[in-house]
Amino acid sequence: MMDHSRTQAALRGLVFIFVFVLPFGFAPPSAAAETEERAGSFIRSLATEAMESLTQEDAPRNKRIQRFRKLFNDHFAVRSIGRFVLGRTWRKASKEEQTEYLKLFEDLMVVSYVDRFTRYAGKNLTITRTRAESAKSTTVFSEINTANTGKPVQVLWRVGSLGKVMKIVDVIVEGASMSQTLRSDFGSIVRQKGGKVSGLIEELRKKTATLKASAP
Repeated sequence: MMDHSRTQAALRGLVFIFVFVLPFGFAPPSAAAETEERAGSFIRSLATEAMESLTQEDAPRNKRIQRFRKLFNDHFAVRSIGRFVLGRTWRKASKEEQTEYLKLFEDLMVVSYVDRFTRYAGKNLTITRTRAESAKSTTVFSEINTANTGKPVQVLWRVGSLGKVMKIVDVIVEGASMSQTLRSDFGSIVRQKGGKVSGLIEELRKKTATLKASAP
């Protein structure tokens, strides 16, 4: 039988999943329509901001990384995504390890996704529909027109809301969830490192250093 502390921890984990990842009940039709409209406007605004700040051809990559870091922190639920990706291992980490992990997680996301996200920006993005999953969760369906293939890429944006604040909690590209993929990858690394968070942190240090060094 679970002791009291483990039960409380499990409940907190469930609350996080239901608030930020899974639908937990549908809002009334009028509220759902308003949430859908707000979420759609939120993604359109994000795409416009990304186009204006990331697609300038004369901007060096380090400048675009700097701009994307601000955009990422402003519009993504960075801490919540980072905790979800680490899963149950989060509770095994010390405060110092949690702090360093979140910093490295942000670095990895910014350096890894700046070029990819640039391709998702501006005129290339078309919102096809929105769907309220609950009072606090909305999926925005979009298509990204690419010059390479001519076939639109299907991109879903999972948007969480708390009052008037909206944040992206996941991006799903052609059926592949960013957060679920990272959770699987990080979990594999933790297992290889004997279940130690310190092993994952060391790998993230190496990965982010490599990405930064290889940047033109």
